[in-house]
Amino acid sequence: MNRIKAFASRNMKEILREPLSYIFCLGFPIVMLIVMTCVNNSIPKESGMTIFRIDNLYGGISVFGQTFIMLFTAISVSKDREGAFLVRLYASPMKPTDFIAGYIIPMTVLSLIQNIITGIASLVISLITETEINIGGMLISFIVLIPSAVMFIGFGLLFGSLFSEKSSPAISSVIISLGSFLGGIWFDSEMTGGTILKICKCLPFFYCTKSARSATSVNFGKEEFIIPLIIVTVCAVVINIIASYSFRTKMKADLS
Repeated sequence: MNRIKAFASRNMKEILREPLSYIFCLGFPIVMLIVMTCVNNSIPKESGMTIFRIDNLYGGISVFGQTFIMLFTAISVSKDREGAFLVRLYASPMKPTDFIAGYIIPMTVLSLIQNIITGIASLVISLITETEINIGGMLISFIVLIPSAVMFIGFGLLFGSLFSEKSSPAISSVIISLGSFLGGIWFDSEMTGGTILKICKCLPFFYCTKSARSATSVNFGKEEFIIPLIIVTVCAVVINIIASYSFRTKMKADLS
């Protein structure tokens, strides 16, 4: 446990030293909230479009912000793996599970901080735009968003383990694009129907956004909340198992 604590503390300090982590992980979601709220205000009320209304936007932007946590995880792991730092740690008593936990814990904490800041910004915007947002549902969403955060962190671990410091950000960018456009963040995928909706339902990002929005609106129905949350949780477990195996395999390859 002490080894995990020390390694997690080191990774958290590395995050705090990186200025881009403040810009992309904390600042960028707030900027997107403001921009999309301005877009929403320019849409005629007669259209009936509510996707960019702050009570719906909060959950989507929270999930969108987590994709950048994935990016920083991938960069951190690939940088450590290619440098001399992990090579020295490989010779220590640390186990692969210690490394994985040491990355997951600080990134999860960063994601939680990100969600809280996004939530506070959403509350401020809701007061300015006079849009009602359920504070209790938002608090619940902080917990509901943890499985999706762990899932995205797992993707980052996987890409950081398999790819180089130059390649892992590019691969992560693909997931950011898929997560934002096919996760129902920028459009109501339920309204599209047809092939697009089928593709969305085949990807976990759709269920991340759906469970977050349902929690915020305190809609705990089976189809709207329970099933999406279960799917996200299962995906988070599977992705992290694959990432752990990949990291362990790379670790043995680097030592041989």
